[in-house]
Amino acid sequence: MPELPEVECVVRQLRRLIAGKNIVHARLIRPGLAPDNSPRQFADWLRNTSIESVGRRGKHILINLSNQRTLITHLRMTGRFSYLDESADDPAHTHAILLFDDGKKLVFDDQRHFGMMMVVRSKDLNEVRCLADLGPEPFSEEFTVEYLHRTLGRSARQIKLVLLDQTRVVGLGNIYASEALHRSGINPKTPANKISKRRIGPLHREIVAVLGEAIANDAQFDSESGDLDTSYGRYETVSKVYDREGQPCLNCGTQIRRITQGARSTYFCPRCQAR
Repeated sequence: MPELPEVECVVRQLRRLIAGKNIVHARLIRPGLAPDNSPRQFADWLRNTSIESVGRRGKHILINLSNQRTLITHLRMTGRFSYLDESADDPAHTHAILLFDDGKKLVFDDQRHFGMMMVVRSKDLNEVRCLADLGPEPFSEEFTVEYLHRTLGRSARQIKLVLLDQTRVVGLGNIYASEALHRSGINPKTPANKISKRRIGPLHREIVAVLGEAIANDAQFDSESGDLDTSYGRYETVSKVYDREGQPCLNCGTQIRRITQGARSTYFCPRCQAR
C-alpha cells in the first residue's frame, strides 16, 4: 500500500496536471468505489466545476472543487490515477473518469477493488469518518517530540504497531516505520510505553527524515504513459532493512530478520535494534 511519500508524490503530480482545469463530465463506473455517493450524485457534484487545489491528509488525496466540495480518494493497495487524452483507451480496471474541457481525462483504475472515493462538502472535511480521527502530519508543528512521547506513553502495544496506527501519526506504513525504527535503534517489539523520552527524540527525528528523503527521491512518474503509479516508488533509495531478510545489515553486518506483527511483515537488525 502506498505510504505518505508515495501519496505526496501523486498529489504533486496531480497538482501540476489538473489544478485549474474544468470538469465537464464525471462518471462513476463501479459504485462500490464511492459507496457514500450514488453514481448520479457523484456525476452531478463533479460536473461543471473547476479544480481549485489538490492536497493530502495522511494517505488521503483531497481534490478541492469550485463548488465548495472535495473529492477524497484513498488508493489503498492498487488504486492508480492516469492522466490521458480523451480518446485514449481506459485501463482494464477503470472505476471512475473525470473528463476535462481541454480534451484530457483523469482515470482511476484499481485492479483489487480496495480503493475509495467520496465527494463531500469541503466545510465538513474534519467531520468525515475517514479523516476525523487521524493523528498529526509528520511535518506539522503538532508532531513534536513531546507529542510523540505522550502518545506512545499511552500504549503498551509493540512500538511498530503503534506507529502504524493512523490515529497516532498519519502516513507511516510497513516500509517507513521499519526504517525509522532501525535508524533510531529501537526494537520493533518494544512496548511503546517502555521507550524513554531520550530515545523518542531520535525516533521522532528519523520518522521525519526518512519520510522527507523518500519524498525527495520521488515516486516513479511515467510522463509518456501518464500513469501516476506509486507501485514502483523508490523506497529502495532509503531502505536499509525493509525487504532485506537474510541480507547483512548495512551498519553492522548482522543478518536482517523478518517477523510478523499485526499480520504484516517487519524487518529489523537484531544487533542494532537489540532493545
